[in-house]
Amino acid sequence: MVRDGKIPSRAIGSLQVGAIGLGCMTMAGAYETDVDDERSIEAIHRALELGVTLIDTADAYGAFSNERLLGRALVGHREAAVVATKVGLVPHGPADRRTFTRDGSVAHVREGIDGSLERLGVDHVDLYQLHRVDPEVPLEETWGAMAETVQSGKAREIGLSEVGVEELERAHAIHPVASVQSELSLWERGALAEVLPWCAANGVAFIPFAPLGRGYLTGTIAPDATLAAGDWRTSNPRFTPEALAANAPIVERVRAVAQRLGATPAQVALAWTLAQDDGVVPIPGTRRPERVEENAGSALLTLSTEDLAQLDALPAVVGARY
Repeated sequence: MVRDGKIPSRAIGSLQVGAIGLGCMTMAGAYETDVDDERSIEAIHRALELGVTLIDTADAYGAFSNERLLGRALVGHREAAVVATKVGLVPHGPADRRTFTRDGSVAHVREGIDGSLERLGVDHVDLYQLHRVDPEVPLEETWGAMAETVQSGKAREIGLSEVGVEELERAHAIHPVASVQSELSLWERGALAEVLPWCAANGVAFIPFAPLGRGYLTGTIAPDATLAAGDWRTSNPRFTPEALAANAPIVERVRAVAQRLGATPAQVALAWTLAQDDGVVPIPGTRRPERVEENAGSALLTLSTEDLAQLDALPAVVGARY
């Protein structure tokens, strides 16, 4: 565990951030449906104390409520935080039946940054990200509007989420891409083929979301677990009873490595993502201060060549990503 001092740092464009970040989506009730704002604020404050400085949210999380929560947590702590948020997904409907549409229009980006600044209570965000590319709007138009936020001083850096190399090339030609946020974990390695190598070659940070397999790689979800009603994972193919049971050997092998190193499965899973490239900054989500401490400890965990070889040889995951 990291209890005193700070974790090592990494770069996202001109920003220096802790090697481990904090994702805020779960604070909005995506997994555990009972929202606990006070505990979430405690987790954010503990993260900042430990040097977990990249705090990642989005206007779509909780239909704008998550940005307001982070805004409350930032009071008196703004200078310690590297604030990242996103635009481009528009929420519709109540929490238990919420759907999203994409909007990459110039008008939406311009309105989006102003709304985020107001909810967060800040005069600029450090990293502004396009949540999803809108297929109905040329990426050049959307990215040009994103670049405007830097030129106006409303954002320091801009990034993209869930994109391929062709889209990255098009955006990068207009304005430097500081980061790419996509899924990467021991059971989701698609980004290793093309996107992460492109990021490494171009000095672009890679920000893995769901680096703990939406909680499964922590070893705390039993193969016969029943998720609560309203938990988003109940609709995920990897969390069906059949998939949970079939994927149990993955967790068992991660647990074996963790026991040998005196670490937790979560720390091993995060250390593996960190070992993929010096530009990787994973953002595990939690609302618990003790889990923030555990996750931060992964930045101090060194995996040997043998450890990495064992983790790279894990069984193939059962179940589609979505």
